[in-house]
Amino acid sequence: MFTSEQIASFNELETILYQYITTHSGKVVHMRIRDLADETHVSPSTILRFCRKAGCDGFAELKVKLKIEAETRKKEAVKSSNSAFAEFAEKTLEGRFEHAIGEVASLASSAKSVIFVGGGSSGILAQYGAHYFSGLGKFSTYINDPYFPVYDDLRHTATIALSVSGETKQMIDLASKLKKEGSRLISITNNKQCTLAKMSEVNIAYYTTEERHRYTNITTQLPVLYLIEAIARNMYTFSS
Repeated sequence: MFTSEQIASFNELETILYQYITTHSGKVVHMRIRDLADETHVSPSTILRFCRKAGCDGFAELKVKLKIEAETRKKEAVKSSNSAFAEFAEKTLEGRFEHAIGEVASLASSAKSVIFVGGGSSGILAQYGAHYFSGLGKFSTYINDPYFPVYDDLRHTATIALSVSGETKQMIDLASKLKKEGSRLISITNNKQCTLAKMSEVNIAYYTTEERHRYTNITTQLPVLYLIEAIARNMYTFSS
């Protein structure tokens, strides 16, 4: 409800108000302005000034916005972990990914090393992927910094780019640099119509229902974890 610009504009007393309101929003919506003034030891005029800085005409409007925000939070439903797993497990049991997994495993097997790239939660999985592949005998590394400098001959490497949306500009730019230096580009994304998938030599799209909680993408990463391990195990059979 409060923007970073608004928070930065609060003085000392207004910051006290902000901290109290965000911590006790459920209580504040039932208060009178005098009640809040007594509770926070500030004057009603300070509260009114705070409300104006928060983009409200007065205390009544501030309370309405707090109520709306509380209702919005109640309506946000997060799928159960069982539901998220079942949605993907059904596709794996149908064998939908077997051919693509084999393709990626073949490319990775023929490369001298594998580079995993990803940001955010995909960056964490990139690190896991590099560790897992290395554990099965294929030296791998990871890049989770989209601005990582890439200036080398990478013709003997394969890059596996991880991204839910496949549209993050920084990751697209990084994948482009790696591809330009000769690395064979593979991607694992949530759909095949994204930019990263179209750039790739091989793409695996897992098509899981995308979820967001407030401003965060919380789409399950179970499919990516499964695909990383399946590719690594399949790759191992090529070199055995």
